[in-house]
Amino acid sequence: MNSWSSPSGPEPNRRRSQRVMLSVPVTLSGKNVDGPFTEAAQTMVVSAHGALISLKARVASGQLLRIRTHMSPEDQECKVIWVGPAAEGKTQCGIEFVQPAPNFWLISFPPTDWSPASGGLLAQSKTK
Repeated sequence: MNSWSSPSGPEPNRRRSQRVMLSVPVTLSGKNVDGPFTEAAQTMVVSAHGALISLKARVASGQLLRIRTHMSPEDQECKVIWVGPAAEGKTQCGIEFVQPAPNFWLISFPPTDWSPASGGLLAQSKTK
């Protein structure tokens, strides 16, 4: 999986929050070289700090967008922090909330020390 976290902070490869593979319907809006756009999209991965999405609209790193989920009327300003490869007419983009929004996705994230390996070990040890 590609790393799309912001390189700010003491350890660029360290995540500030757990990532969760979750497809959430969202609407993104902003302005690009073609003018204003609004696009319905799906997240691929979400975190307390942003998401990985795939967009048809052309965006650039540093560009500001607005994101809204279909679960809530709340929207958030976000910044494109990573633009990845294009596939099937869409480009993967990492976005980061401009203001902290830990409850934006309406889910509870695993604790920062959780890993899939430790979760499996706990589940196995409880069944023995």
